[in-house]
Amino acid sequence: MRPDGGPGATLDPETDDRLLGAAGTAPGPALVAVGGLHGNEPAGAEALRRVLVALDEDGLVLQGRFVAVRGNPVALRNGERFVDADLNRHWARDRVRRIVRGDADPTVAEDGDVLALSRIIGSALAEAEGSAYVLDLHTTSGDSAPFATVGDTLRNRALAQAVPVPMVLGLEEHIDGTLLAYYNREGYSTLGLEGGRHDDPGSADRLEAGVWLTLAATGILADPRAADRLAAARALLEGARRGLPRVMEVRHRHVVHPGDGFAMRRGFRSFQYVRAGTVLAEDAGGQITAPESGYLMMPLYQRSGDDGFFITREFSPFWLILSAWLRRIRADRLAPILPGVRRQPHDPETLIIKGRVARWFALEVFHLLGYRKRRQLGRALVVTRRKE
Repeated sequence: MRPDGGPGATLDPETDDRLLGAAGTAPGPALVAVGGLHGNEPAGAEALRRVLVALDEDGLVLQGRFVAVRGNPVALRNGERFVDADLNRHWARDRVRRIVRGDADPTVAEDGDVLALSRIIGSALAEAEGSAYVLDLHTTSGDSAPFATVGDTLRNRALAQAVPVPMVLGLEEHIDGTLLAYYNREGYSTLGLEGGRHDDPGSADRLEAGVWLTLAATGILADPRAADRLAAARALLEGARRGLPRVMEVRHRHVVHPGDGFAMRRGFRSFQYVRAGTVLAEDAGGQITAPESGYLMMPLYQRSGDDGFFITREFSPFWLILSAWLRRIRADRLAPILPGVRRQPHDPETLIIKGRVARWFALEVFHLLGYRKRRQLGRALVVTRRKE
């Protein structure tokens, strides 16, 4: 199993400035970590550089392969989110396949980034003996505690739970074309880590801590000499969690369109609790209020971006346990016997839910079975089962 990029990419930092470095030669799992998919988020690449240096200086032995990559080197040098298009919205499966076939758009710099990254990442994942993982490091435009984002599979949950920060479920239902969604759909375990505000010096520290703990969780870093580093990383992130819920789910995304004139009100931070009706921002249409009470996430305090803010709520551990049990017994196989539910003819992992059932069996029920919302077709809901 390998993504479209396939093997054949160079892993030589002298010939490709995307590659920060690689470590480990023993057969075993592989972890590819990407920093700087957005050029105004340099902390991820800095965190990866530090880990590579420490691995070398401490002489730590890896049981597998660790590859660290810059996502968008040109945008990083410019200090801008992207050159022509948001690289972390550029990974729709059809687009990646078109680019890999040789049909990249020469006027869109990020098409070239997708081609280069898919080759490097594909090469590293294809060499794995055992499990393979993709880690994506980011920061936010406003103040934020560190947190993890996951495509909601049991494997991804297990990986995220090794990093003691809030785990946010459901983000991939609101954002299309992310790198992690692409590799998750290809069957790999994935994890996104957000370290804090772009220009906060502590963001790189928190992301570095997350990388160390992810290396340990994958089994790649099992050297007992790393025990002190791992303990310090865990303590740092546990302290930064600030008593926040361990698991949350995204309930609402405010989309910013070109010309909206969106302006977030100053003073908000991620995971600040807001009540329904709180004025959060303004645009050309007037005041924008919180549609429901919950934890505000990623308020937009930068010029570019189409995510104004998100509203999340705590996700009970009971539902995590129940959903894991339902998925292990493959309860999703019973879904098509419900009235109004049918499988899409050419995709057995996709359900089309119509009429009253779509309203009565809320989307949350299908989440428990491992499905994610794909789109709304009039009154019908289309959901697809995530690969476990």
